[in-house]
Amino acid sequence: MECAEGRGIVVGVDGSEASCAALRWAVRQARVLDADVIAVHAWQPATTLAPYAPTSARPTLAEQRERAAEVLATTVRAAFGERVGPRFRAVLVEGQPSHVLLRQARGALLLALGRAPHEQWQLPAVGPVGRACLRHAPVPVVMVPASYRPEGSPAAVVAPGRCAAASPGRHPAGRPDAVHGAPASGMR
Repeated sequence: MECAEGRGIVVGVDGSEASCAALRWAVRQARVLDADVIAVHAWQPATTLAPYAPTSARPTLAEQRERAAEVLATTVRAAFGERVGPRFRAVLVEGQPSHVLLRQARGALLLALGRAPHEQWQLPAVGPVGRACLRHAPVPVVMVPASYRPEGSPAAVVAPGRCAAASPGRHPAGRPDAVHGAPASGMR
């Protein structure tokens, strides 16, 4: 399995609007950092089908892989349309998502993940994959809100160092609202 060695920004893609926002942020940030963007979609074969389900209803491994590839392609098209730059690549990997993302992030500049809005208290909603990446990532992790829109917003430059986490109200629209492994001053 390849990983993002060199100057890459790895982006976790799951088909959500938040992962589209993370892709858009990563491409904008990659221009600033002169980096590649690697969109990674991890998928796992379905193993928990109802025992009474007919075997003909169970998708084959090839069908599951094809569906996962479609999720990745659809998300990339939703984020950018039909045009992606030469420094962009999409990677489909079978495996547990947090393990795949952590492996892919080795040697990268950053790991970017989308985060869904949290209705209650306006706090970031970070699921188990995001939490595992925040805890164990070998590189800074940027949590990009689903509402991120790059038009007219300054790119945030981050560097390895201390941890900074912020609430959505602390940054102008268009900036990621949490960075793990980056100096707090880089986000204010």
